[in-house]
Amino acid sequence: MTIDPVTLTIIENALAGIAEAMNHNLIRTGYSPNIKERRDCSSALFDRAGQLIAQAESIPVHLGAMPFSVRAVLSRFHEFAPGDTVVVNDPFAGGAHLPDITFLTPIFHNGAVVAFAVNRAHHADVGGMRPGSVAGDATEIYQEGLRLPPIKLWRGGKLDSDLMSVITANVRTPDERRGDLRAQRAANETGRRRFLELLARYDAEVLIAAIDAIMDRSERQMRAAIAVMPDGIYRYADQLDNDGVSDRPVRIAVSIHIVGDMMTIDFSGSDPQVDGPINAVYAVTASAVYYAIRAVIAPDIPPNAGCYRPIAITAPPGTVVNARPPAAVVGGNLETAQRIVDVLLGALASAAPDRTIAACQGTMNNVTIGGIDPRTGRAYTVYETIGGGFGARPDKDGVDGIQCHMTNTLNTPIEALEIAYPLRVERYELRGDSGGAGRYRGGLGIRRDIRVIGHQARVSLLADRRATQPYGINGGTPGASGVDYIITASGERRVAGKGSFILAPGEIISIRTPGGGGYGDPTARPHSEIVRDYRAGRISAQYAIERHRFDPRTAE
Repeated sequence: MTIDPVTLTIIENALAGIAEAMNHNLIRTGYSPNIKERRDCSSALFDRAGQLIAQAESIPVHLGAMPFSVRAVLSRFHEFAPGDTVVVNDPFAGGAHLPDITFLTPIFHNGAVVAFAVNRAHHADVGGMRPGSVAGDATEIYQEGLRLPPIKLWRGGKLDSDLMSVITANVRTPDERRGDLRAQRAANETGRRRFLELLARYDAEVLIAAIDAIMDRSERQMRAAIAVMPDGIYRYADQLDNDGVSDRPVRIAVSIHIVGDMMTIDFSGSDPQVDGPINAVYAVTASAVYYAIRAVIAPDIPPNAGCYRPIAITAPPGTVVNARPPAAVVGGNLETAQRIVDVLLGALASAAPDRTIAACQGTMNNVTIGGIDPRTGRAYTVYETIGGGFGARPDKDGVDGIQCHMTNTLNTPIEALEIAYPLRVERYELRGDSGGAGRYRGGLGIRRDIRVIGHQARVSLLADRRATQPYGINGGTPGASGVDYIITASGERRVAGKGSFILAPGEIISIRTPGGGGYGDPTARPHSEIVRDYRAGRISAQYAIERHRFDPRTAE
């Protein structure tokens, strides 16, 4: 069936609007600050064969990996009934890491499944060895929390209360988990209802034909975008500081092969999987590839299964980019995904230097805090990612203090954090001098100091770029590394970026995040911009003298 271009565009935008409505509903009804404030959730629609057809523009690491969860569900269940909802978080069954729980709800029309509403949300605790379920010192997945293979939590519209009891019995914050799980189902119900409304406007045959045409069009657009890139092999390698268990750096290497309108991404040469929790499963590696390629080559192409057809990925099993069970993987989704993007952009800088940015901070700066709230006597868990410097671009500076690449969350507002938890934010500010120098300056990192009030708390960190720096491009200098401290009445002591420790009442965890890399020759930066940065406190006089060979104080 041939669909006219106007109808096709209307349907394409309507499908994207449904996915956005799902995500907005999830945020509005979410119970935890992690969902309702940080918006650590994503939603999408899939066709009856499990192909992505539309998504909300939310969390890249969720959206690129979500199709693998859908495939795992469809390989497990061959029949559905109206009202069914399947949940899964097993990284080795299409998931990413255990805190990300995926919900899939079939959409029926005339007695047959015509599509699926799907969402994924990061839960602030799913059990495991550390509060918040993000343990920088885990060595196997069994330490990381409750592991759910594809299983029906709702059957025929009725909640499986026994399964819900199993889930809530294995987490530290059962009421919060129950509320977030119900919000996820409500979001899928929004998607189901809105999709049926779209079916009421268009005949099912027309809508299904349009969906196929939309995916085919995205494929053609992606092939055309790849075809204008110069054929060749482009390589790059970088490393993670360590795996949290040993001090040995962990190498990630990539070769990008471009031939005509096809692209092959090969991670051969990356290190074998490690003992610590930074192993990435294949779904996470694929999500980083899809994000980076779209961002550089074709950011305007509608994201769906079609636009990924010209991209082939080779990730050798048993490596840090395609780990086998029972590897610990919580940081693969959080930290390794970021470094995979770094190596992809580093390689693409040779093929498309005018469209590639310097390295962003290269970490999500994960911090989890948990304990017993002295105000209520009940357990609490906090999970945050903290922004940093965005890499400088070919024509402008990087952005200061922002979430970069694979995470797209907001910060937790100070007011929301202090109301919900026995914590106080003592400092929240940009880190001067942390951006790499260049014709265009890298974005600044952040300092966030959190004090524990009236109780003892367990703090876990899972962060990177503490021993390495985000690279600059075309002569730009690297951004500053991150650093973390515990501040007590007697002073401050540095702590590792991956690990867990106890804070006594009144003590502070201070997270200071990396800056972005610079772009271009620092001496080519106009004096007026150097003076502007100096007066705004973004750089010091010493920074200007050392990196730009210019003392801004002489212009005062």
